[in-house]
Amino acid sequence: MKVTLKARTITAVMLVATLAGCNMAPRYIRPAGAVPAALPEGGTYPEVPVDSREIAGIGWREFFVDERLRSVIALGLENNRDLRVAAANVARLRAQYRVQRADLFPTVDATARATYANSQGLAARSGTGTGAEASGGTTEIYRADIGVSAFEIDLWGKIRNLNEAALQTYFASEEAQKATQISLVAEIATTWLTLAADRDMLAIARDTLESYGRTRELTEAQFRIGTVSELEVRQADTNYQAARNDVAALEAQVAQDRNALDLLAGTPVSDDLLPSGLGEGDATLSDLPAGVDSAVLLQRPDVLEAEHLLMAENANIGAARAALFPTISLTASFGTISSGLSGLFKSGTDAWSVSPEATVPIFNFGRGSANLAAVKAGQKAALATYEKTLQTAFREVADALATRGTIDERLSALSARAESASVAARLSDARYKAGIDSFLTLLDSQRTAYAARMEITNGRLNRAANLVTIYRVFGGGMESGSVPPASK
Repeated sequence: MKVTLKARTITAVMLVATLAGCNMAPRYIRPAGAVPAALPEGGTYPEVPVDSREIAGIGWREFFVDERLRSVIALGLENNRDLRVAAANVARLRAQYRVQRADLFPTVDATARATYANSQGLAARSGTGTGAEASGGTTEIYRADIGVSAFEIDLWGKIRNLNEAALQTYFASEEAQKATQISLVAEIATTWLTLAADRDMLAIARDTLESYGRTRELTEAQFRIGTVSELEVRQADTNYQAARNDVAALEAQVAQDRNALDLLAGTPVSDDLLPSGLGEGDATLSDLPAGVDSAVLLQRPDVLEAEHLLMAENANIGAARAALFPTISLTASFGTISSGLSGLFKSGTDAWSVSPEATVPIFNFGRGSANLAAVKAGQKAALATYEKTLQTAFREVADALATRGTIDERLSALSARAESASVAARLSDARYKAGIDSFLTLLDSQRTAYAARMEITNGRLNRAANLVTIYRVFGGGMESGSVPPASK
């Protein structure tokens, strides 16, 4: 179809007007000052090498060195339902952004229509009918057009700012998905390690129950021959029943840990992927670097998510401001018209129409200004949310580093205490059998040794979990990384 010079001129003017529009959104500047410039160091906090590698660059397959744990994490990344929800939200917001972006461009439609009219009655009354009309013929009009309908020219940046808001919301959903993945990796690892520690504690409780059982049997035998009183028998039975309760409670806890791991993995985890025990805790890298500049927190997915949402609200302010100004829209069509179908596309049948329209808000009971006030309030809330997210990230890192700086000393003390308590229990047993110490002293020594063994296991779990926490709060856990040989 031939397009006239006038039509091309109108099209060019329309595009220039669209591209030359102004932007009424406030200039975005990343907020500063919500947290100190440097992370805590010195004193309680550990010393960090200056050339240390960034944690975010360590893949989870590299950080978690136990092959069984890697396999469970891989199951979770494939099957966890929370991660699937996050992925679906990303896809939904990506589609919504594409819908919003389409408003930047005119929608071009092609139409074809035919009109048939019989004007015999009107021609007869007026006496002016001739030809087909006078003889009762039918008038035929055929038309084909390509055009745009009610395309809003974005002079004030409203459509572009709505598009920017949709884009930033989409980016925020991507960061939310990353944050969900990092949290999932950390949760699976912590639950797996907790299961390992609880299995160790269950083994300790069963061993202690067996030991207390032998002590109770010996005391009952001594009571029957009259060498000890019923008090000693009851005291021995008290320890035995307490250990029996611990065994039952830990059996339930191990089962619950298994259920939690299945839920996180999104599928039942096979027995061969479960830990037999925590041992000395070698499921992860033994140490992690940590930078001292708090700027690293700006790259955490949850912080980036909050910042993208803040930028979206910033763009919404521009759209709300633009809504207070006149709206100019354009409807235009270019085509051909003929009284016969065979001549529709012949020379001299060109037809075009252009209908610009301007709408000026005059009185809307304050709707526009109220909407702008609401959007500004939303931007302030988004700013506070961003700053709170950054402050929370800073606090999480500081807490994790404080634990890291003291955990080895605590673990060393617990290990020494467990060793001393174990030796004291053996000596107390020997002294009791030799008649030097009372039975109450023996029972107290046994209880102390039992508690110390439990505490050292819990301390090892705390150290392993702290390493996982540091890995998470610094943004580690996104990349799969290279796969080093599995530790034995």
